[in-house]
Amino acid sequence: LSPANLLCQERAYRLTFLRKMAVTSAAGVLALLDEPSNEIKIHAINKLDSMVDNFWAEIANAIGKIESLYDDEKFDSRKTAALVASKVFFHLEELDDALRYALCAGDAFNIAQKNEYVETLVAKCIDEYIRLRKLDAEEKQRSGEDSKSANIDSRLVSIVDQMFERCFEHKQYEQALGIAVESRRLDRVGQCITKSDDVTKMLSYCLDLCKTVVNNRRYRNLLLKVMVGLYKGLNIPDYLNMCQCLLFLNDYQEVARVLDKLIRGDISQAVLAYQVAFDLNENQNQPFLLRVRKELSPDAAGESSEQAGNGMEVENTAPKESSATSESDEYKDRLAKLKNILSGKTPTDLYLHFLYIHSKTDLAILKSIKEKLKPRNTVTHISTVMSHAIMNSGTTIDTFLRDNLQWLAKATNWSKFTATASIGVIHRGHYKESLKLLQPYLPQGNTSSGSPYQEGGALYALGLIHACDGGEQASFLLESLKSKNEIIQHGAALGLGLTAMATADKAMFETLYEIIVTDNAVSGEAASIAAGLLMLGTGYEEGIENLLGYAHETKHEKIIRGIAMALALIEYGREEAADDTIEQLSSDKDAILRYGAMNTIALAYVGTGNNKAVRKLLHVAVSDVSDDVRRAATTALGFVLCNDSKKVPTIVSLLAEGFNPHVRYGAALAVGIACAGTGMKEALDLLESLLDDPEEFVRQAAFIATAMVLIQHNKTKEPRVEAFRKKI
Repeated sequence: LSPANLLCQERAYRLTFLRKMAVTSAAGVLALLDEPSNEIKIHAINKLDSMVDNFWAEIANAIGKIESLYDDEKFDSRKTAALVASKVFFHLEELDDALRYALCAGDAFNIAQKNEYVETLVAKCIDEYIRLRKLDAEEKQRSGEDSKSANIDSRLVSIVDQMFERCFEHKQYEQALGIAVESRRLDRVGQCITKSDDVTKMLSYCLDLCKTVVNNRRYRNLLLKVMVGLYKGLNIPDYLNMCQCLLFLNDYQEVARVLDKLIRGDISQAVLAYQVAFDLNENQNQPFLLRVRKELSPDAAGESSEQAGNGMEVENTAPKESSATSESDEYKDRLAKLKNILSGKTPTDLYLHFLYIHSKTDLAILKSIKEKLKPRNTVTHISTVMSHAIMNSGTTIDTFLRDNLQWLAKATNWSKFTATASIGVIHRGHYKESLKLLQPYLPQGNTSSGSPYQEGGALYALGLIHACDGGEQASFLLESLKSKNEIIQHGAALGLGLTAMATADKAMFETLYEIIVTDNAVSGEAASIAAGLLMLGTGYEEGIENLLGYAHETKHEKIIRGIAMALALIEYGREEAADDTIEQLSSDKDAILRYGAMNTIALAYVGTGNNKAVRKLLHVAVSDVSDDVRRAATTALGFVLCNDSKKVPTIVSLLAEGFNPHVRYGAALAVGIACAGTGMKEALDLLESLLDDPEEFVRQAAFIATAMVLIQHNKTKEPRVEAFRKKI
C-alpha cells in the first residue's frame, strides 16, 4: 500500500472509532478541528453540534476556531459551524451573539424543534424584529411617509414568517395576531383573523389589543382601518363594533352613512341603528356625536322618494306617491328618534326615570350630620350641601333642601353660590323644567333681584343641568355674560362652558377670551375654564397660543390657573398630538403652568396607560421644586392608568410612603381615581395607612379616596365598609 492509502485508512479507522466510543469530554473532538482534512473537520463540527449542550464549557474555549470555520467560505459545513457557535453563545447567555449566528446558520437553525435553545432564540428573534419595526415606523413618522424603510435582515424576517406559518399550522391564531399587532404587520393581522375558525372572536380580541396594547395613536388608527374593512366583509356585517372602530378613528361621515343606511331598512335594522347610537352615546365623545348629528340630514328622504317615483306608469302614480310619502314619514320619524339618542336626550330621560324610581338615598344620614354640626361653621355647612347633591345626583329628588330652607339660607357669599349650583347636580338632565326650577334664583333682565352669588350659582346650575346638550341654553347664558357683576359672569361662564362643551364654537370662544383679557381674577378664571370646555379635545392651536400668551402677561394667579386647566381640556384625548403643548408647559418657569402640564398629560393620555406618560409623571413627582406640581403629577397617574387600576397601588406605594405630604396627598387621590368602585384590597391597604397621616389634608384625601374605592360596596361585599363608616 502506498503511504497515501495508509493515511486514508488510518483516518477512516479513527473516524469509526470516534463514532463508537462513549464520549466523556469534548477535547478529542476539538482536536480534530486542527486536522487539515475537511472531511474530519466536518465530522468534528457535526459531532460538536450533538454534544454542545453537555460540553459547551469546553467548546467555549475553542469558539475562535469554530468562528473561523464559519468565516471560511470554502468550508462545506459553514451553517453547522454557525449553529454550534450560536449554541455556545446561548449557554454563555450572550443572546445577541447567539441570535447573530443563528441567523447565519440559515436552514440549519430549525425553529420546529421544541427545546429551550430554539424557543429562547425565536422569542429573542421576534423581540428584535418588533423593536426594529417600531424604530422604522417612528423614523418614518418623524421624516415623513416618503422616507426609505430601514433594511431589516431578511433572515430575521424569514424566521418571523416561519413562526407565522407555524402558528397557522397549529391553529394558534391568537399568538400569531399578538405578534402581528406588536410588529406592525398589518398584512399578517388580516391573515390571522380571516384564517381563524372564529373570525368574530378574533376581531374582538384584536379590538381589545388596540385598546390595551397599542399606545401609538397613528398606528392604532391604521389597525382600526383594517378592522373596519374586516367587519364590513363579514357575511352579516357587525355594525356595533364597526361603528366603535369608526368612533376611535373619528370618521363621523362613515358612521352617519351606516346609520342612515340602517334606518332606511326594515324594523330590525332600525332597532340596530338605535342600539349603535346608544353605544356611541355611552362613549361621551361630544364633538363626534355633534358631527354625526349634523351629517344626518332629513333632506335625503325627499331625494329617495323622488327617485322612487321616476319611470312609473301614469295609472299607478297615486298609489306609488302615497307609498313614497309614508316611507318618507317613517324615515323622518326614525331619524328624529336617532338624533334624540345621539344628542343624549333619550338616554338622559331613561336615566332620570331609572334613578328616580330606584333612588335609595338615606336622608336620615344627612339629617344626623346636620344636627351634629356647629351652626356657624361654613365649611361643614357647605360640605353637607355638596354631600346631598352627590347622593341625589340626577334623581331630581331635592326633598332635603326644601325641608331645610331656613338652614340653607344661612349660607353666605361663595357658599351661597355653591349651594344654589348644587340644584343643577340634583336635576342633571332635567332639560324640560330647568328654567322653571331655577326661575326664583336666576337674574331677571338687567335688574338684580337677589344676591349675585345666588344668581351666579343659578347660572352655573343651569349649565350643570344642560351639560353636553349641544348648547341649548347658550343664548341665555351668553346674554347673562354681559352683566357687569363679576360673580354673575363667573357663573354664566361656567354654565356656558358646560352646556356648549366640545361644540368648538369659535365665536363663543372669542366672547370668553374677551372676558379673560379684562384681567378680572374672578370672571377671568371661570372664562378660562369655560374656553377649555368649549374646545374640549379639539387641539385648537390658535386658542392655545392666545391663552398661553396671556398667561405670561397677567399677574393674577387665578387666571393663570384657569388657563392651565383650559389648555389641558383642549388637549383632552389627543395623546402624542399634545406632546408639543406638554413640553412647552413643562419647561415653563411658572410653577402654575408646570402644574397645568401635569393636568395636560392626565387628560391627553387618560386611560391609555402610556409608558412614556407614566415615566414623565413619576420623574416630575420626585424632582420638581414646586409641591403643587409634584402633587398634580402624582394625581395624574390615576387618570393615565384608570383602565389598568391593578397597577396603581404598586406604582404609587413608594410615593405614599414619602416624606412630602403633597406627594402623599396625590398618591391617595391617584388610587381613588383609578380604583373607584373596585373595592380593591391593595388599594384599601395603601389608603388605610394614610387615614392616620399626621397631615390633615393628606387624611382628607385618604378619606375621599377610600370612599371612591368603596363606591357601591356594603359590609357584605367588603367588611371594611362598616369600620370606615364608624371612622368617618
